[in-house]
Amino acid sequence: MENPPVTLLPDGSASVVTARDDLSSSSGLGAGHHEFMFEDRTYKRTFFSAPQSVTSLVAAFLEPSITVLTFLFVTLYAGELVDRPALTLCLLVFALTFPGRNRFRENLIGAGVDIVSSWVSLAAILALCGYATRSLRYFEDDVLLAWLLVTPVLQWLAVWIGSVAVKHLSARPEARRTAVVVGGGGLGVKVAKALTQSADHGVDFVGYFDDRTDDRLHREASAERLGGLKDVAAYCTEHGVREVYITLPLGSQPRIVELLEDIQGTTASLFFVPDVFGISIIQGRLQDMNGVPVVGICETPFTGTNELVKRISDIVLATMILILISPVLLAIAIGVKLSSPGPAIFRQRRNGLDGGEIIVYKFRSMIAQDNGPVVRQATKQDPRITRFGAFIRRTSLDELPQFLNVLQGRMSIVGPRPHAVAHNEQYRQLIKAYMVRHKVKPGITGWAQVNGHRGETDTIEKMQARVEYDLEYLRNWSLGLDLQIIARTVRLVFFDRHAY
Repeated sequence: MENPPVTLLPDGSASVVTARDDLSSSSGLGAGHHEFMFEDRTYKRTFFSAPQSVTSLVAAFLEPSITVLTFLFVTLYAGELVDRPALTLCLLVFALTFPGRNRFRENLIGAGVDIVSSWVSLAAILALCGYATRSLRYFEDDVLLAWLLVTPVLQWLAVWIGSVAVKHLSARPEARRTAVVVGGGGLGVKVAKALTQSADHGVDFVGYFDDRTDDRLHREASAERLGGLKDVAAYCTEHGVREVYITLPLGSQPRIVELLEDIQGTTASLFFVPDVFGISIIQGRLQDMNGVPVVGICETPFTGTNELVKRISDIVLATMILILISPVLLAIAIGVKLSSPGPAIFRQRRNGLDGGEIIVYKFRSMIAQDNGPVVRQATKQDPRITRFGAFIRRTSLDELPQFLNVLQGRMSIVGPRPHAVAHNEQYRQLIKAYMVRHKVKPGITGWAQVNGHRGETDTIEKMQARVEYDLEYLRNWSLGLDLQIIARTVRLVFFDRHAY
């Protein structure tokens, strides 16, 4: 069984969830001059990267393999040849779906919903690519339809079989492992609860160790205290404890060192749970810097291969979209010119990557435009908005010129929406971690926008909620998430009424 990683709990503290590959955490964000707390959300990023398990390895190849093999099967079953276009599609699909997500420990209904949504998003992107390159004619309609319908069903069946197998393996006596927590404070109780919730995954929590008297311990910890710190090693040896979680504060370093020396005489695995109350963890990971372990607390997800994947996908999609919508761009430009005097394109000053100032393009939707040190947001019934401008704002058509910004490298298709420079200066003083959203390029659409946070942010709470969704995007970024956001944005363009 794999060792459990450390993850964050809803209040920002650190805890541990064992025997899972996709872990849940939430963090609270306070505000500078206003004390706010975000509602709890579920994230799938761990504070430390978990070691790869056998189930992770199987899951990485399972989804891509099922997708490709299903296509090959329905092609051959229909009497079609597996020719060069078919092989090209298989390679493209495998690249887009690898590595597959480990859903073996998820709720089957939730896993099914996630499989269908991911598959629909991928199918939409493939259909767009096929239409743009005129390659759909190489494939039979009945083959594509059968593939689209059968693939998610087989993926869900594979998850169901895998879930049954994982539960069966975890229930074996030899797969069970006992765990204790050193430290009976609030953090220790949180870790114990996380371990108890992992009982179905092979973990048995047995109790706490702490030198303090019961009246100084957390109420739940005092009831299950097994002894003091000097008793830990002996207890582990006598009862075959497999895992020890140390939740003592850093101020107890001498006691921790002494404890480590004692426990290292046993066969138990040791895990230190850092107390990081109030910290919003973004892309947290443990790194090696010339032999020195360094814990990353706040990083951009777009480094190394991820940066290359993000940039290539932006260039490919932006180029295809601009080619497809070029007649629409011309029609909108003519409409803007006829609606009121002035240029068709408005250039806005915005903060981009790392807070640097960039110029963003939009179709002009107002008679007068604010772009100086004081910027008034557009509101409902804003007299500055023209009749044609109201239409293109409501449908987000005014944002289409920003695909040029994507090709320039100033923006991405998906990312936190850029706010006016004046607004950034205002909100960075009011919302804690507000500027963290600038660790990536701003986007034409974003996670906040597809979750209902479009339009005017006339209260601090609305802006704070938007920022939280932006930070959630940074924690959980993947190419699949980008494709999902793009698909949901297309739907919102026609049905959302919150933009004006």
